[in-house]
Amino acid sequence: MKYLLFIIFILVQITANETMEGVYLKNGCQGCHGLYGEGIGASPRLQGLREKVILQRLKNLKQGKTRTAFGNIMVSFAQGLSDEEIVEMAKYLSTLKRVEGRETYELEDDNSGDGSS
Repeated sequence: MKYLLFIIFILVQITANETMEGVYLKNGCQGCHGLYGEGIGASPRLQGLREKVILQRLKNLKQGKTRTAFGNIMVSFAQGLSDEEIVEMAKYLSTLKRVEGRETYELEDDNSGDGSS
């Protein structure tokens, strides 16, 4: 019985992470931010950011709040997300471990930015 519960727990965890990753992939985020959130060109790295920072930035973008010209692109993406998807996206992105050794545009891990590209 103990092993069955353990297996069920593992399967639930795997399914939950795939669902969160699915929101990232379904919305085409990897096209600009990279398959693993590593950032591409002027699109910032999302790896290593805290969940609450990502969550706040996505909420701001959904409300149309941006401070950069590229932010308007992110506003349209964020406005297409449900509140539940925003939470899932923030949880998923916060699990991505920062990978060093590649030059990318960096977001500050505070509330000063808007999360735009």
